Amino acid sequence: MADTMQGLKRSVYCGEVTREMVGQEVVVCGWAQKTRDMGTLVFIDLRDRTGIVQLAFDKNSDPALLKKAGSVRAEYVLMARGRLRIRESVNHEIPTGEVEVYVEELRILAESETPPFAIADGTNVKEELRLKYRYLDLRRPEMQSAIALRHRIVKLARDYYDRNRFLEIETPILIKSTPEGARDYLVPSRVQQGKFYALPQSPQLYKQILMISGFDRYMQIARCFRDEDLRADRQPEFTQIDLEMSFVDEEDVMTVNEGFMKEVFKEILGRDLKTPFRRLKYKDAMEQYGSDKPDTRFDLKLHDLSEVLRNTEFKVFSGAIAAGGSVRGINVKGAAEKLSRKEIDKLTDFVKTYRAKGLAFTRWTHEACSSSYEKFLSPEETAAVRAALGAEEGDLLLIVADAKNSVVFDSLGQLRCHLAKKLELIPEGSFDLLWVTEFPLYEYSEEEGRYVAMHHPFTSPMLEDMDKIESDPGHCRARAYDMVMNGCEVGGGSIRINTPEVQNRMFKALGFTPESIEERFGFLVNAFNYGAPPHGGMAFGLDRLVMLLLGKDSIKEVIAFPKVQNASELMSGCPTEVEDAALNELAIKVELPSED
Repeated sequence: MADTMQGLKRSVYCGEVTREMVGQEVVVCGWAQKTRDMGTLVFIDLRDRTGIVQLAFDKNSDPALLKKAGSVRAEYVLMARGRLRIRESVNHEIPTGEVEVYVEELRILAESETPPFAIADGTNVKEELRLKYRYLDLRRPEMQSAIALRHRIVKLARDYYDRNRFLEIETPILIKSTPEGARDYLVPSRVQQGKFYALPQSPQLYKQILMISGFDRYMQIARCFRDEDLRADRQPEFTQIDLEMSFVDEEDVMTVNEGFMKEVFKEILGRDLKTPFRRLKYKDAMEQYGSDKPDTRFDLKLHDLSEVLRNTEFKVFSGAIAAGGSVRGINVKGAAEKLSRKEIDKLTDFVKTYRAKGLAFTRWTHEACSSSYEKFLSPEETAAVRAALGAEEGDLLLIVADAKNSVVFDSLGQLRCHLAKKLELIPEGSFDLLWVTEFPLYEYSEEEGRYVAMHHPFTSPMLEDMDKIESDPGHCRARAYDMVMNGCEVGGGSIRINTPEVQNRMFKALGFTPESIEERFGFLVNAFNYGAPPHGGMAFGLDRLVMLLLGKDSIKEVIAFPKVQNASELMSGCPTEVEDAALNELAIKVELPSED
């Protein structure tokens, strides 16, 4: 039978005992990390979320106490009372390594089976097993530090925005479905059978309504939901630091949020961020880096070769240009000797996963110059390409041509990041932040055969592009901005439309009928009739921000209970089927698609 805590209270956390406390009686609680039983001498490493302290028992201890200590196994839950003393053998690997608790009373509060993996950082175990036993995985110091840091950032956010006169206001979780973008998670109504709520993809409409309501600065630590395919930096449910401001322009929103990031870096990493962050227009980001969230910690910029190759007889290049696409390349300085022909062939396979048809190369070593395309070019064209790429001996030139610029940008943009990691071009522990601005208002959807909103249909066009909303959607720019850190979007937002006239023009340009506008967004457009101030905002992806600050590769490492690739949560086993009685109450019948 397990002991109880009755009569004892924890007086200090394990990782917070210090040399200055030597001689004091302490009570500590936690889990047994490991035990060392040497007969008349027993040591137990006791762990809680702050760290480890050593518990000591020796021949002078009560025999029953010594026997009890010898019975302890890994992950037993313990409470110990004793006096703090100096250790005979100092452990310099832990902060409490100079002291130990000489135990006078030990209570075993709960026993444990042998864990399926070691509760230690760096444990080599499959992710699926870690997530199945997430309660054990979360005991590891690395995971506990990540969750604690996440808490600190949320507290910093609340304190910082409070000082800047933001009010934290909760918006509904059960909302109206307004499908435009990612799929909604739907929630059936029992009271109004046949009708559904949606879980919010963001608090967008409600925070705009709050601006119309006179709450000129809003923030919220908001839970959001999107029924989309998972990636390393995406989950079906996630957390945003969500913001909105009235009587502002782009610079106002950027400035206040740069201040937040400056505070985060100072308090969390002890680093001073230089503000303001530099601004990079969307067009320039795509042309220089092939991405609207460029990793600018290394060079490897894209170079447009279209003009020098426009009239070449090599149809792979000239045909792509004539079809409205482009030919672009990167110069991987000094890489000709570092990458073999076999490795270059693997790079070709890499870009093909981003829809490129191939990868042309020139490998210029000190011994020779080999190329997959130069034999098809004239000497003048070869020289022009090398000059445009700034080529010299030792360089590796990599070129992609395609009739669609999106393919060229995507494949080369991904390739430059792949090579930066492979060739270790990224300074360790470096951070680079910038704003990407002037995004397109629309993007063309091949699947739907129409223009759709690149961000959402409430983003304001740039003032000088107001006449292009309907007439020239392909060249209409948005008052949108993304904060980018190390090649990841950590936050994004825009100045919003605030008049019913412009909002209706936007909806109509997107193909909405007056009836569908009223059905989906009538409450917002109607609210604009009662005096909507100029307003804008943004949202930070909290999970992604914590991931980047900790240098993790996946947001699953900073979320307590994440989902896996098929959107299931392995520990509890959700989603699951539900009983027919529950479905009947909701007037729902499940019909699974045929396996044929």
